[in-house]
Amino acid sequence: MGDSKPMTTPMSTNTALDADEDGEAFAVCLCARYQASPRTSHRQAVKLIFRYLKFTPELGLWYSSGSSLSLRGFSDADHAGCRIDRKSTSGTCQLLGTSLVSWSSRKQASVSLSTTEAEYIAAASCCSQLLWMKATLSDFGLNFGKIPLLVDSTSAISVAKNPVLHSKTKHIDVRFHFLRDHYEKGDIDLVHVASENQLADIFTKPLEFGAFVRLRGELGVTG
Repeated sequence: MGDSKPMTTPMSTNTALDADEDGEAFAVCLCARYQASPRTSHRQAVKLIFRYLKFTPELGLWYSSGSSLSLRGFSDADHAGCRIDRKSTSGTCQLLGTSLVSWSSRKQASVSLSTTEAEYIAAASCCSQLLWMKATLSDFGLNFGKIPLLVDSTSAISVAKNPVLHSKTKHIDVRFHFLRDHYEKGDIDLVHVASENQLADIFTKPLEFGAFVRLRGELGVTG
């Protein structure tokens, strides 16, 4: 890999991985989803990651001493993005001021019937992390009021704010409705953000170079 050409992004937007294609199995894998039976496409995906790392050795997370200590979270979802089981991917990140302190990219445990449901589940995951961080930081004397959780789906926000939307919510697992509970308690504030400004989008799917670099910079990854 030392002589390979560098890549500007760690994943190609044109490659969709699955577990069923024909091909030789390799010892490396893109992620834990495919490590039981990695295929040719998975090896190629891992090589792209190494090529990206070669292109960006100087990048790292920047934590400014002048950043505020306000806590906020972003959540997004790639609905039915997995080609194998059609499950969605939740992407979340949490920031103190402008400093990224926590992030997650995780396939959802169940199939979502709509984009609204996938976004709602992702927001519930982000809410859980924000509440844990709030409790932990309170031990260090940092106290927070209503924490903004930024979501780019107006319908998911409506589900959380309106308990009478039964047709959209009756099939969603009850454990995710604690998002609504903590919104009603005033622990979090669900705020709409434009899709192009959704920082968690980078944790859900491969992005084009321009969007990837812009969001990477807004997350505080600089050289």
